[in-house]
Amino acid sequence: MSTAGNVLTDALRQIRKAQRLSQLELSLRLGVSQRHVSFVESGRAKPSRELLVTWLQELDAPLVLRNEVLIMTGYAPLYSATALSDPALEAINQALDQLLAAHDPMPALVIDAQWNLLRLNRGGQWLAATLLPWAADLAPSAPMNLLDLLIHPEGLLKPVVNLGEIGPALLSRLRQEAMAQPAIAPRVKMFAAQLGDRLGSTPLLPGGAAPTAPVLTTRYATRHGELAFFGMFTTFGTPQDITLASLRVEHLFAADAATYAVLKAQVELPSTPDQHP
Repeated sequence: MSTAGNVLTDALRQIRKAQRLSQLELSLRLGVSQRHVSFVESGRAKPSRELLVTWLQELDAPLVLRNEVLIMTGYAPLYSATALSDPALEAINQALDQLLAAHDPMPALVIDAQWNLLRLNRGGQWLAATLLPWAADLAPSAPMNLLDLLIHPEGLLKPVVNLGEIGPALLSRLRQEAMAQPAIAPRVKMFAAQLGDRLGSTPLLPGGAAPTAPVLTTRYATRHGELAFFGMFTTFGTPQDITLASLRVEHLFAADAATYAVLKAQVELPSTPDQHP
């Protein structure tokens, strides 16, 4: 089997296992025999384009990975990857700006599948400057990646008070994402190593002790006192473009009244236009 064939079959197996599906379960979903699924995954059979598209859809594979698998199999890619700056995405950009502005003074940020930081609201800018004052010296055009900021010695992990609680859970999530986004795997490995150094012999596995709150909360030590946040994500429903499928907006919410008071006092919001004639 060629190298490309090995990559293809490995990808199909990994995606299926990430979804915790057996070959039998997948074959029932696809309406084909388990033998055919096995033959495709081993490189002994080539699926039709229609079957492969359905196969990847059933596995909920990222759109970029679907295109790569189609190309590796000799088929034309199915999904476009429109630049976010393209005029065709004007409505999308307006929606993103609206989400960010509406969440002020609480932090909100737009990131892609590789954790590149694309956009911040005012609350997010304030929190970034508070947690990472040295980042202000970076060139404005320098790309910012949140995983790089996590593994930086003076990065986002340093002020975290409850790293033993949130670190293993974040690592588990990143490892899951790396299965679908292999490009982030080296950074995830570095994050795991740094987490191990910081936590020592603490197991890097989530679970164990019973949760003490209904949602995982990250607590930061800052010059304004301890700030606590929990997060929610907004994504586009049924995106049909690779760029849109990769985007997500992370909204941070104050986990206590003290955090809310600090953000409300510190984040300068645009003044409301005078409505009087």
